[in-house]
Amino acid sequence: MFIDTMNLLDLTINQLKRAAAIKEQIAAMTKELRSILGASGNSGATLKRKRTMSASAKRKIAAAQKARWATLRGARPATRSVKPVARPKKKRMSPAARAKLSAKLKAYWAAKKAGKK
Repeated sequence: MFIDTMNLLDLTINQLKRAAAIKEQIAAMTKELRSILGASGNSGATLKRKRTMSASAKRKIAAAQKARWATLRGARPATRSVKPVARPKKKRMSPAARAKLSAKLKAYWAAKKAGKK
């Protein structure tokens, strides 16, 4: 508010007393407003408490997670075989197919470059 931009050392004693009195009035009015509005009116005004979890809830969550990991690990074999699994060979393109594809792409790019000019 205004106090942020003002230097408190530059204020006189009377100004400081007046500011303190106004602040007390604001606090009293805020308290009265909260009592009038009740629980529904102060939902945004009060500080939110940090949610804490009980130790038993933490233990339950940890046990559930350990069970999930155990089932995940149980689906795989426990030890790996010494011989790695043979991968299927890659399909190779024949030289004739490669030349045919190259000719098509050259024609495509030549036509595309000619269209820009």
